[in-house]
Amino acid sequence: MKTRFLSIFAALSLASTSFLSIADGKIPNVSWDAQSLIIDGERVTPVMGEIHYSRLPENEWRSSVRKMKDGGVTLIATYVFWNHIEQNEGKFDWSGQRNLRKFLEICKEEGMPVVLRVGPFCHGEARNGGIPDWIFDNGIKSRTEDPAFLDAVTKLYRQIFTQIQGLQWKDGGPVMACQFDNEYRGHGSYLMKLKGIAEGIGFDLPFYTRTGWPELKTPVPYGEMIPLYGDYADGFWERSIEPTAGNYYKAFNFKPFRSSTAIASEQLKDQKEKLTEGDELYPYFTCELGGGMMGAYHRRPWIYPKDAYSLAVVKLGSGSNLLGYYMYHGGTNPESDIYLNETQRTKATNYNDLPVKNYDFQAPLGEFGQPYPHYYDLRKLHLFMKDYGKVLAPMEATFPARQDIGKGDDSHLRWSYRSNGDSGFVFINNYERLQNLSDKHGIQFDVCGVKFPSKPITIPAGTTCIFPVNIDGIRYATAQLIANRDGRIYLEQIPGINTEIAIGKKVLKNLKASGFEKPVYKNIYLLTPDQASHLFLPEMRKPAIPSDMPVIEKIKEADAPRKITIGVNKAAEEPVDSDFDAAAVYSITNLPAADKRTDLLLQINYRGDVARLYCDGKLIADNFYNGRPMLYGLWRLPAEAETLELRILPLQSDMPVYFPEEADTTPGEEVETITIICKQ
Repeated sequence: MKTRFLSIFAALSLASTSFLSIADGKIPNVSWDAQSLIIDGERVTPVMGEIHYSRLPENEWRSSVRKMKDGGVTLIATYVFWNHIEQNEGKFDWSGQRNLRKFLEICKEEGMPVVLRVGPFCHGEARNGGIPDWIFDNGIKSRTEDPAFLDAVTKLYRQIFTQIQGLQWKDGGPVMACQFDNEYRGHGSYLMKLKGIAEGIGFDLPFYTRTGWPELKTPVPYGEMIPLYGDYADGFWERSIEPTAGNYYKAFNFKPFRSSTAIASEQLKDQKEKLTEGDELYPYFTCELGGGMMGAYHRRPWIYPKDAYSLAVVKLGSGSNLLGYYMYHGGTNPESDIYLNETQRTKATNYNDLPVKNYDFQAPLGEFGQPYPHYYDLRKLHLFMKDYGKVLAPMEATFPARQDIGKGDDSHLRWSYRSNGDSGFVFINNYERLQNLSDKHGIQFDVCGVKFPSKPITIPAGTTCIFPVNIDGIRYATAQLIANRDGRIYLEQIPGINTEIAIGKKVLKNLKASGFEKPVYKNIYLLTPDQASHLFLPEMRKPAIPSDMPVIEKIKEADAPRKITIGVNKAAEEPVDSDFDAAAVYSITNLPAADKRTDLLLQINYRGDVARLYCDGKLIADNFYNGRPMLYGLWRLPAEAETLELRILPLQSDMPVYFPEEADTTPGEEVETITIICKQ
């Protein structure tokens, strides 16, 4: 009975998620004001997930888009990396996993609107930020109004337009908006030049965007581009190799200031908490809320599920009406004549050394589409945004807690509320990354004329949640609203907090989660956190795990460790190809047959500095060790592949590298276990 119940509601959930719903030939009208996005006159609070189509094999696109939709994503964002499609001047390649048009057609078929981030500069930890080498070789001044650069951009945009023609929103297609350049800090006239070029070619979209950081030297005219913001729990770009470097702690406190003071700190240095004049006239949207974090060679953070969930709730409680995650789905740099990762040795955007292939990002969906725990945690927030977005969007944020806090400040409960005067939501965050915040005792709230709960409660350490006030007939609840579907209201019981629900004058106390089958009161269902995270999610059919595991044999010991050099941007440099001649070498055999590899991951638990995986002498995967296992999607192997080679460089003493506490930094290297696990 439970399986059937979930399947029925999964269908309802997917059918009601998309904004891209064309009925009787009528294309939904898209507009915006200072509060929110508006679809056919109704306010919405979208969830935007970043996925880089060219960092995934094309035969995985559809399943990835569907997984994003199952996770509650209602908008897709993707970069169009210039050097992925025009590595050599004048030779554009839209084939295979570079086929933007095919990706957009899949998004249309799956009912997923798209925000294209068309550059010319993207960053995305790509070589030169995505700008081809030949631009620099030709002496062209990139990201300027230099006619030679704008001429090259015009050719790029014309090519992109061939991919989106007939697929713009006005045509009934998925392309709803596009972003010009990225993290640009010069004059607004440059961004307007880019928009003018695009519109002259035929771009005609409901709205356009730009990153709201850093502050422009001169603005763009009002209404031309909506500024979008971001925040992260940690950053690989920090020069420090200390655990809590930078001021990422500010992302865990409710605040009216929209932008981050920590993004791209290696480039932008000190960023002030100042709302750019005019920003208040735009809706508060994000495009780079940390769904995870990459590891650079010199800094390798371990991101926890609570990091991503806490950031999202804080942004929502601070007034954001579009949560855009970077990344939501990880990927792998595509095949090319040259490596396409950012390093300190490249011609531009050479701030950090990133893996050659791996762009997992510890995102909700990883490099191979594998869900990490925060994929499920974030779903319940996304369901809430879908079902209560119309109510939430016009609500103003209020900040009763102190704003001027330091790292790890444990003196008070961090909370905010959003309300329209009569009803509202209380947002609570008693969590900060790598800080041990304590239980907060004696807590009661007085919001919208409602004082609750009936007696003061304790908010346990690590708690992040949302309480409703005068919503759906509920006067208040010390449980989190998740969804309202088919007349049923679903709430999540928050661990360590007695659930109290007031309906009219009736106060229901000490309620216990009863699951999907039995309401705690009339049409109100109280779920456990796990039930809330999987609500409406169809059951996944998992492939059989082979009884025989791969066999690994060490065939060469590592030679003397390499000398770790410091690069031009004062960070440790990653090894180059020749360094792996001195690596420890392992042979991996007894792989599953080709027809048995679907949805199976090779999991390598190892200790070392950097690991690389080869098939028939070709590099197929790499990994900067941070304590987590190295993964590889076995279905991506050639059918005839029977043996893999693993090369591992040893850890050294006193490396100029930040490792999380979970990593074993004992000098040397070893493979602890090698297993096969299911992708789901």
